[in-house]
Amino acid sequence: MGYADGGGLTAAGRAKREAVCFEAVGMFEQGVRSREVARGLRVSRKSAYAWYAAWRESGRAALTSKGAGGFPCRLGDAQAERLEGELEAGPAAHGWTEDQRWTSARVAELIHRLFGHRYTPRGVSYLLHRLDWSPQVPAHRAVERDERAVELWPDGAVVTGKRTAQLLGAWVAFEDEAGQDLKPGKGRTWSRRGRTPLVRVTGRGSGRVLMAGMICVRPGRATRLIYRTQTYRGRTGEKKGFRAREFADLLTTARRQPGGAPLIVVWDNASTHHAKALREFCDRNSDWPTIVKLPLYAPDLNPVEGVWALLKKSLANLAPHAIEDLAPLVKSRLRGIQRRPAVLDGFIAETGLGLEPP
Repeated sequence: MGYADGGGLTAAGRAKREAVCFEAVGMFEQGVRSREVARGLRVSRKSAYAWYAAWRESGRAALTSKGAGGFPCRLGDAQAERLEGELEAGPAAHGWTEDQRWTSARVAELIHRLFGHRYTPRGVSYLLHRLDWSPQVPAHRAVERDERAVELWPDGAVVTGKRTAQLLGAWVAFEDEAGQDLKPGKGRTWSRRGRTPLVRVTGRGSGRVLMAGMICVRPGRATRLIYRTQTYRGRTGEKKGFRAREFADLLTTARRQPGGAPLIVVWDNASTHHAKALREFCDRNSDWPTIVKLPLYAPDLNPVEGVWALLKKSLANLAPHAIEDLAPLVKSRLRGIQRRPAVLDGFIAETGLGLEPP
């Protein structure tokens, strides 16, 4: 019994399979029929019949595992360990700076550079599986991101904000903006096997629904979502985004809804958040809004990103005919999320930020 090198069973799996085969042989020797062996050992009848035929022809030795089959690996243990180290260094360290993915072709080229061996893409796949690597969808992250600032941020600004919130009885409010056009992200759908489904969407630039959302959290109170939407139809002179007045209205509403408590507002460094009119509004009302800036290129620290991700997923493969059809769908999905504070708490937990008072 042989298995492909790099595929099939591991050494432990082969040992376990061999033990089952030998147990079947013991039952054959006692006169137990193959179908009863299959039922007793919880294996397929096909396997039980094959084991019986092999045992009758060549005895117990026929069911001894022969180990992994195929050609032996051309890389020794030391070479395989070095290859893992080079792969861990990342594609950028080997010249692939724009698209930093390890593809089978790139790994094959790297092996040839390092050791002079030629590998096919399938051979690379077998090799990487033996090294306990697997193909995965990568997460994208901006190269301008300051990882040190992101690491220190929860222990700095947010902790200070939490202590301030605790002293003032304030709410911590995370704010973010997003947009949705008539070309939603792809989602799964049922279709006849072997026939790729076709979802028709418009290719015209017919506008988008603009969204601004704020998750307000305070220990001991239900987490809240406050949002605003605007419809941009692509007309000349029409607003393409939220302006200082809309942000001021959002902040005022956020303060009013939780009962008039002060706000610790956490948002990113978007240019709209630096608008002169908005700064003047915050200065005039300095007794209740305290602004905390997120580190640059750190959307994973903002739980409102989870709201947008869930919203866009719920709209997957919908194809409204006009922007006027999309706007009510967006509002309906946001109202549904608004009524689920436990989901909002999940978005906060996903950021890794503990907002309980220290």
